[in-house]
Amino acid sequence: MLRLLRLLLLLLPPPGSPEPPGLATLSPGAPPQSPDLLYADGLRAYSAGAWAPAVALLREALRSHAELGRARRDCGARCAAEPGAALPDAPGPKSQPGPPPRAWERLLLRAALSRAECLNQCAARRLGPGGAARLRVGSALRDAFRRREPYNYLQRAYYQLKKLDLAAAAAHTFFVANPTHLQMREDMAKYRRMSGVRPQNFRDLETPPHWAAYDSGLELLGRQEAGLALPRLEEALQESLAQLESCRAGCEGPEEHQREEEEEGTGSQGGLYEAIAGHWIRVLQCRQRCVGDTATRPGRSFPVPDFLPSQLRRLHEAHAQVGNLSQAMENVLSVLLFYPEDEASKEALNQYQAQLGEPRPGLGPREDIQRFVLRSLGEKRQLYYAMEHLGTNFKDPDPWTPAAFIPESLKEKLREDQEQQPWDHEPPQPKPLTDWKDVLLLEGVTLTQDARQLNGSERAVLDGLLTPAECGVLLQLAKDAAEAGVRSGYRGRRSPHTTHEHFEGLTVLKAAQLARAGTVSTQGAKLLLEVSERVRTLTQAYFSPERPLHLSFTHLVCRTAIKGEQEQRMDLSHPVHADNCVLDPDTGECWREPPAYTYRDYSGLLYLNDDFQGGDLFFTEPNALTVKAQVRPRCGRLVAFSSGGENPHGVWAVTRGRRCALALWHTWAPEHREQEWTEAKELLQEPEEEEEGDEEEEEMSSRDPSPEPPSHRLQRVQDKIGKPPRVREEL
Repeated sequence: MLRLLRLLLLLLPPPGSPEPPGLATLSPGAPPQSPDLLYADGLRAYSAGAWAPAVALLREALRSHAELGRARRDCGARCAAEPGAALPDAPGPKSQPGPPPRAWERLLLRAALSRAECLNQCAARRLGPGGAARLRVGSALRDAFRRREPYNYLQRAYYQLKKLDLAAAAAHTFFVANPTHLQMREDMAKYRRMSGVRPQNFRDLETPPHWAAYDSGLELLGRQEAGLALPRLEEALQESLAQLESCRAGCEGPEEHQREEEEEGTGSQGGLYEAIAGHWIRVLQCRQRCVGDTATRPGRSFPVPDFLPSQLRRLHEAHAQVGNLSQAMENVLSVLLFYPEDEASKEALNQYQAQLGEPRPGLGPREDIQRFVLRSLGEKRQLYYAMEHLGTNFKDPDPWTPAAFIPESLKEKLREDQEQQPWDHEPPQPKPLTDWKDVLLLEGVTLTQDARQLNGSERAVLDGLLTPAECGVLLQLAKDAAEAGVRSGYRGRRSPHTTHEHFEGLTVLKAAQLARAGTVSTQGAKLLLEVSERVRTLTQAYFSPERPLHLSFTHLVCRTAIKGEQEQRMDLSHPVHADNCVLDPDTGECWREPPAYTYRDYSGLLYLNDDFQGGDLFFTEPNALTVKAQVRPRCGRLVAFSSGGENPHGVWAVTRGRRCALALWHTWAPEHREQEWTEAKELLQEPEEEEEGDEEEEEMSSRDPSPEPPSHRLQRVQDKIGKPPRVREEL
């Protein structure tokens, strides 16, 4: 406690002093404190509602964590440049000059000891007594900082302190790295509606410099302003290389060694040389991963493919557009270091040489790229050697690695591993009409549009799944549940996707519970179950007759336009997305990985009404901009489609009225079938008389002269089924 109070006296500004802008450093030049302890103390202060101390501690944890990384990078560079710091060359054949093997070993160990001494002294000067060993960061904290979790707490604390501009900045910083975080999405919408928050307050406080320059350069190129784009593209490349160096410096730290041991579950095995080799291999593996880490945007799990070569391609094309042919040649020659047989680059090189006329003897690839490629190839050679002779693992992150670097004994194994990657599989092909035409078992169901008419694949529109009377029953079910309000756990709120609509959602289990409580009709709850099974049967018959589909989630969703908030509206009711992968409009890729619901295979929307304006479903290209098809809702109309990146879709804004639909997702994986559907069916099949008697007995035993808070009633319903409510993203 005394340590905490002393630290707070150092961190908190004096009375009356203004809050520093943004999240500026609190103690510039001061040695960093332990990020683990600062973060833990910050969370304790946050939990106690001590908002100002929580802000101070969390900010100092961020500063100390960043300073620790900078110190390690700077000390590594300084000690590597020390006179005599170079490691001795490995001994060659006896015919070549050089130190004998035993002398080389002594020189190597002496150089390692000298480097370690330099690093320890530098760390002690920068970080205080004990150096980096005293400030070692645990794996849990590294993961928390990588996910930017401190900013989630900071935004809430700033909000409590009524510092809305700082709260918006912290919220935006967290949201950039966690784009599917539903609660933060709602918080961001609230900040945008607050009068004290301006658009410029939504800034990313952690964006790496190379991404800011990269995005700015691409934007200028898109506007055909190559001259203005060139400085930003060059900055992006230089900052990318600097970020790589920073990442590589971290690979030599104790945390990386600790992380590898935690993953393997063991420490060093064998003797001295085995331990040295094992540690060195882990360092090399980490360094190779830095390429992918640098090329991965915050909030994404996969890197931009060929990040450095793609930047060089844009640079040489932009230089050529403004007439800088020498620089264009320098960059296209750098591309050829990665891909010597790239036809487009060779053609561009010939074109530049012809335009320049006379040969330029001193013109060659960029020196920084040459150093990068040579160093990377040297590390790959060692890793493939260790893979072949020591049985270690190595997944090469680069597609440009020459085949000659891969030992023949490993090529077959690597080829088999590559063939097993899920993203190499061909997407499912649409079934011919004759495969499903004879299995439309539901009377009155007709195919309105197929995949060809919808300008895509694995998508269809079918009409007649519901009668007008059935649509009316389900609409009444949604209306009754909405009117029950919080007491039934069915809460209308602003949509998580737009501030201009209210959103209401009802699951099959919640409908069954409300029906047993007498809040909604049993007929409606049973029809909800029946209709969802009807849609599953038809979706399987149309798309997957040879492989059974299972319902994975069923959601009755209503969106209502908020009156007075529709003028000059520019947003969507639901932004463009895919249902089982994270769509990246910049690259057109869709990554089938968490937080997406990767087990979803087919999706469906069954509409209940059309008495509203807007709200049409639309399909786009993978860029999320080019609309390929649009479907107008109507009672009994089903839009069914495969859930992957081949079907990006969104919903136009609902500008008047209330739009209701049944959203359903199907899966081939039986372990992901919807358990709540089975529970709801069992609940609705129990004798109603027995349930009514139980409800009366419970009401008598819990009678209290004061009304029960709605939250308590909701908790009783949750306790009865033994499960907490689940939050899922809806169509």
